[in-house]
Amino acid sequence: MEGTNARAEGEVVELLQQLIRNACVNDGRVESGHEERSVRTLTDYLEGPGLHLERFESAPGRQSLVARIEGTRPDAPTLLLMGHTDVVPVHEEGWREDPFGGELIDGEVWGRGAVDMLNLTASMAVALKQLAREGFRPEGTLVYLAVADEEAHGTYGAGDLVANHYDAVRADYVITESGGIPIPSPAGLKLPIIVGEKGLYWCRLRISGTPGHGSQPYRTDNALVKAAQVVQRLHEFRPETRIHDVWRRFIESMGYPDEITEPLLSSDGFESLMESLPVGMARQFHACTHLTIAPTVVQGGDKINTIPHTVELDVDVRTLPGQTIEEARAALVEALGELASSVELITLQAIESTSSQIDTPLWDSLSRVTQQWYPGSETVPYLTVGSTDAKYFRGKGVTSYGFGLFSRKMTFEDYGSMFHGDNERVDVESLSLSTALWTQVARDLLG
Repeated sequence: MEGTNARAEGEVVELLQQLIRNACVNDGRVESGHEERSVRTLTDYLEGPGLHLERFESAPGRQSLVARIEGTRPDAPTLLLMGHTDVVPVHEEGWREDPFGGELIDGEVWGRGAVDMLNLTASMAVALKQLAREGFRPEGTLVYLAVADEEAHGTYGAGDLVANHYDAVRADYVITESGGIPIPSPAGLKLPIIVGEKGLYWCRLRISGTPGHGSQPYRTDNALVKAAQVVQRLHEFRPETRIHDVWRRFIESMGYPDEITEPLLSSDGFESLMESLPVGMARQFHACTHLTIAPTVVQGGDKINTIPHTVELDVDVRTLPGQTIEEARAALVEALGELASSVELITLQAIESTSSQIDTPLWDSLSRVTQQWYPGSETVPYLTVGSTDAKYFRGKGVTSYGFGLFSRKMTFEDYGSMFHGDNERVDVESLSLSTALWTQVARDLLG
């Protein structure tokens, strides 16, 4: 067994390095991504006895790979391990190491995608290969999906597969990112399982003015000046605190003292408590309990000596469980106040929040097997404030969680800061833990 573990560790490090070096950067354009590179890498690695492989291409170069170990009982459950192969762009000047070098430095693999989420994509593949080598023949079916386009919301990946090739990815249970960061608490070590995610409402605010000459700005209707006021209104808007069930269960399990628990479960005192928390934790906790509005892109003006007549502002709105897209639009109108009459609201993309039940066989399985590495720990529900491909499967009624298993070296604060950030990296121990986790969950859940 020790030799098997060492082999798996070496393979997951090498596979992760190659996936990073493939640089499948997704900037949102259909011609970006090039996930075919990593599908080739994974196909070369996984091909062999015991595995059936299928490729799907939704647009040139936008490939996804499905691999499976078929179960012996048609009525037994199917588990889908889903990792994406695309990564977000980088600003290289902020990196200490080559973001696409995949270097192993002091026990850590560096590079874009190391935590989001090529680490899990690689470890899932290695676990699948390890089980196939062992001749694993479960009652239930084990499916591995290396999917394209997650970083642009899955139009050319999970969205296409669920809509057009659902039989290839049909499952009773799905595990994807992110979860599993060990969180110390007064009540012991907690392992968060992502059971839901916020919805999103992406929109464009078109702000109109009157054109004029830049040499005569007095009393002009300058769309850019008006847009600045709009940005300030959005920045200052304070949506109400909402304590939903997932948040309540998470906080109640942490064992914080009353002076922390009470404001975290109440709209009274929540904002003031945020000021005293570490910034990474405060951002997470605030986003988990509030509709958020972030102006992110501005475009306008024709030339330096012309008063602009139109400015367009892109805004990222994220909604909580139970909140509708209509509520998101209403919040924007409320934030703008009297300026709303000068703003045209254009919907770009709208996806409502999704969540899965907690009391399921998959939850029980994760709770059981993690005791091998973290005895006495407790799995707790958590809400991711971003968006994952789990939403497509939850839309089909499939129990879908985000999880992995990380070492104590990976703190909640570090993990959050590296998502889409600089100097992304993951330690080898975390890679080994996740690889071992997938093999044990497959054995425990599928029989």
